[in-house]
Order: sequence, then C-alpha cells, then structure tokens
Amino acid sequence: MTAPVSRRQIVTAPPCVFDHPEFDAHEQVVFGHDEATGLSTIIAVHSTALGPALGGCRMWAYPNPGEALTDALRLSRGMTYKNALAGLDLGGGKAVILADPRRDKTQALLAAFGDQVDRLAGSYITAEDVGISDADMEVVATRTAHVRGIRATGLGDPSPYTALGVFRGIQAALAHRFGSDDPAGRTVTVQGLGHVGMDVARRLHEAGARLTVADIHQPAVERAVAAFGAKSVAADRAHAAEADVFVPCALGAGLNDETIPELGAPIVAGAANNQLAEERHDAALRKRGVLYAPDYAINAGGVISVALGEPGVGDAAIRAKVEAIGDTLARIFRIADESDQPTQAVADRLAMERLAAP
Repeated sequence: MTAPVSRRQIVTAPPCVFDHPEFDAHEQVVFGHDEATGLSTIIAVHSTALGPALGGCRMWAYPNPGEALTDALRLSRGMTYKNALAGLDLGGGKAVILADPRRDKTQALLAAFGDQVDRLAGSYITAEDVGISDADMEVVATRTAHVRGIRATGLGDPSPYTALGVFRGIQAALAHRFGSDDPAGRTVTVQGLGHVGMDVARRLHEAGARLTVADIHQPAVERAVAAFGAKSVAADRAHAAEADVFVPCALGAGLNDETIPELGAPIVAGAANNQLAEERHDAALRKRGVLYAPDYAINAGGVISVALGEPGVGDAAIRAKVEAIGDTLARIFRIADESDQPTQAVADRLAMERLAAP
C-alpha cells in the first residue's frame, strides 16, 4: 500500500521572500487574501526609520504573483528613498492588488483591502497609485483611518503635484545639459498618458515644447495628438524616438540592456517608478552620456502633497516644496559631475545620509 502524501511533502522548499533578489531588509511583507471578494494583495513595508511607511496602492493585472512581489519590494524601497530625499518624516511602503482595475475592481474588494491595511495598525499608510483613484481611496477609508490623499486627510488627487514636480525636474535637466531651462522649441517624447503623463504633456505644450507621445491605450494618444498637436509613436519604441528629452511615465524597468543603447534623447526625466531594470543601468546611462533624473527624486510631488496636504489649507506651501524638486535635482546633477558618479548613486547616498542622521 502506498503511504498517503502529506501537505508538507507536497510543498517542499517553497520560495522565500528573504531570498528574493529585491528583498532589501524590508521590515514586513504581508500577503493578504479575501475569498469573498477575490482580493489578493501584497503590502511591503521597507522602512519606518523616519516615520510610518507611506506609499500608494497599485492595482494591476500582473502576469504572475512573482512579478507582483517584485513590484511591491522595489516600489516600497523606492518610497523610503523618495520620502527621505523629499525631507518628509515618513518611511517607505507599497501595496499591490493583483487584479485588472478595468474589470475586477469593486467596492467590496476595495473595502477588503482597507481591512488588510487596518490590520497593520498604522505601520503602513496607503494612498492612490496606478489603477487606483482618489474615489477608490474614499472606499478604502471606510475601513481604515490609515489613508492619505482623500477629502478628510488631504487635497485629493495628487497627480497634478506629481506632474508639476516632473515638469520642474525636466527644466532642471534642460538647464544642466543645455544651459537653459526653457522647454520652448525642445522636442520631448512622453511615454505613458495617464493622469500624470497627460498633465506633464500639457505643461510642456503650454511651455512651447514639440511633443511626441505614446501609450498602449490608443484613445489617450488620440486625445494628446488632438490637444497638443503632438506626433505619435508606438509605446514600445518611444525610448528610441529622436528628442531632447525622453519622459517615461508608464510602468518601470523601461531602462534596460535593450533600450539604453537605443535611447534617442540625451536626457531621461519622467514620472515612472523604478525606471532602471537593474542598479547597474544607472552607470550604463552615464557611460552613454545620458543625463538621468532619478525617478524617486523627480516624481515626489504626489507624495509631498499627500503627506503635507490638510483640508482647508491652501496649496501654496505644498507647491513651493514640490517646485523645489528642481533644486534637488540640480544638486544631484552637480554632485554627479563633480564626483564622476551616476546620478541615482548620488541620490541614493543623499537619501541614506538622511536615514542615518540622528
């Protein structure tokens, strides 16, 4: 007679998050599931050294759970550095929901996500991100107080502040590379036309830039072409379009071994998170002579508005701090040239210095 196979024998040596290549001394990684709503979520808390871990919730139809975990680990680490470099007394965290936001999103699922956040008792504070709107966060807030960027705890949609910071960052990069921060007459390729990318494109158009746009969602491309007189290019070839500035505002890992040799612009400055596929690509960009605005430095406008916004308070002080992103990048560019280091390595060092400060 064959002995029964135990569950322990079936699940032999399962993958461990501690062995994941993107695990970076994360304080907590939580896998949450709710059978009734179909919720599957991963919440990664990278650091609470400066305060509670603030970071948005991303809903995306990941090809597999492994890619979702990679995203959560990388994004949460990026939030630690972003918040530190922006001068915020907050740590870094991130949540991902494994679902298609256009097909699977329900109020019940969002409420169940709120329950998952609430179980962390304030060590993680959530907000909107890709696939999640400020209206969705209002639903999450019915189940947890640990939410920012809603009517009760902020200024609402943070994307205009992210776009403002990216625009100022592009100006800083133009000034460093060409000696003038004026976008007028410059050719700029914007890849990704969501809330942030479309607003960045609008600002550049109003400043006199000539635009090329790309997105996997064709209606967004058509809107940008009509509104801004832009040219269009296939989303997977946007990086190679000849331009003065390439502005990636889609998903991450777009700067890699295949795309870096094909870059058609001497400046990369955009809102996408985790643009470098691997850390070594920071040096690859510098070797090729490309000025790279580290993503978590240039796209911090949204988290600044989420962290500092208060109901009934004007946004002048917040806008001033967001516009200072240009000054932060100018400093990074200057140090990188003086020390002959890649720009993200410089930004990492500045963030770590703040994390280590007493």
